[in-house]
Amino acid sequence: MLSKFAYYKPESLEEALSYLEKNPRTRILAGGTDIMLLLRRNVEICEHLLNIKGIPEANTMSYTPNEGLFIGAAITVNEICEDVGIRKRYPSLSGAADNLASYQIRNRATVVGNICNASPGADLAAPLLVYDAKVHIASTEGNRIVEINEFFAGVKKTVLKENEIVTGVFIPDVELGDNSVYLRKSRIKGHDLCNVGLALRLTPEKRLLMAIAAVSTTPLRLTELEKSVEGKEITPELADWIVEEIKKYMNPRPNSVRSSAEYRYHIAGVLIKRGLKKLLEKEAN
Repeated sequence: MLSKFAYYKPESLEEALSYLEKNPRTRILAGGTDIMLLLRRNVEICEHLLNIKGIPEANTMSYTPNEGLFIGAAITVNEICEDVGIRKRYPSLSGAADNLASYQIRNRATVVGNICNASPGADLAAPLLVYDAKVHIASTEGNRIVEINEFFAGVKKTVLKENEIVTGVFIPDVELGDNSVYLRKSRIKGHDLCNVGLALRLTPEKRLLMAIAAVSTTPLRLTELEKSVEGKEITPELADWIVEEIKKYMNPRPNSVRSSAEYRYHIAGVLIKRGLKKLLEKEAN
């Protein structure tokens, strides 16, 4: 049985921010695929639930050439899956969206909800990290933009304040020849949670960008590892080296019910090799 709470669905961002300012113990509902389960099981109890699906800005998805893609907070994961332009420009984002849960859940789940939930294994986090996405945040005090790499603060924690709402995420435009892949491993095929998620991006300048999820307290952009391979040709020897080096950045839970730490170390290496091979195959075509 659900606990009692006040429910409010504003029709404008201003109304939403005003409500949030007056009621600091408010949870925000975008897709609801996480929060409704927690409320139904009484794992979480909230006093106020704010549904942002009626806010026009939250339902905006727009691409501007030479600038980038804006994804509003209420845009569903299936809208990402079905967008041909996104699949062409940001293939790892489409790949991660394809892998998230089931078709039915993707009809409700949102991109912004996935990152605001701040699960270490959030599927969409790794692609957003390699694309240097920016999180747009609003409050009655004004707007601010946070780099996605600085947005996650820990397990189920972000830098959001109680009076703030994420209105959307912005992904800078990519040049012709930019390519990326997303690979993940879970216990079973289908809707199961991610054990390891990996996004690899190769820019036209041959810069290799890497991000990994479900192997630490937050999704990780591997910037130091990227610097170490900068200017190097992707070869089987380099892949073997990355497989060993990536372990230095991982800190998987030793007693997870989904897999052992040793398994995650192993799978991360497997995905690195598969991902690099896929990137080279795309380059060849």
